[in-house]
Formats: sequence, structure tokens, C-alpha cells
Amino acid sequence: MFTRFSVMGCSLELLKPGEQGIVTVCKTQDELIRKKLISMGIKTGTSIIVDQHFPAFVIKAGNIPMTIDRETARAIYVRVIEG
Repeated sequence: MFTRFSVMGCSLELLKPGEQGIVTVCKTQDELIRKKLISMGIKTGTSIIVDQHFPAFVIKAGNIPMTIDRETARAIYVRVIEG
């Protein structure tokens, strides 16, 4: 009767290079990180692709490449997009 579905989500930091997610929430008590995310335009619903983890954490939000630190990546939670 019902179609099975799964919702897989995690911190952006855990995505592998090439994986993509949609931001579900930004969790941080640090006001500097919160302001940084706002200034970068990262908010609920933003599509993010991880390009690399090392030596720097590089993402694409929309089509804009950005370098962020690990603490900022930990604050961004995404719903992983399969495929």
C-alpha cells in the first residue's frame, strides 16, 4: 500500500568528494560561523556538492566554489541526494 522510502542525512563533513546534499539545518552556537554561513548564502534548501576534503574542504553551493573549514562543515546538515 505504501511505497518504502528512506531519508539519509548527515553533517556535510561526512560526505565524500562528489556527493551532493540539500541543506536541512545549520546547527551551531558559534555566532561567527552562523554569520559566515549567512554571508555565503548557505541556508535551508541550498544544494551543495563536496569537491574535496584535503588539503582544504572545498564545496560548491549552487555553482559557486567555496573553501570552508571543518568546523563550518560540521555545522551544516544535509539530506544526501543519491546518484
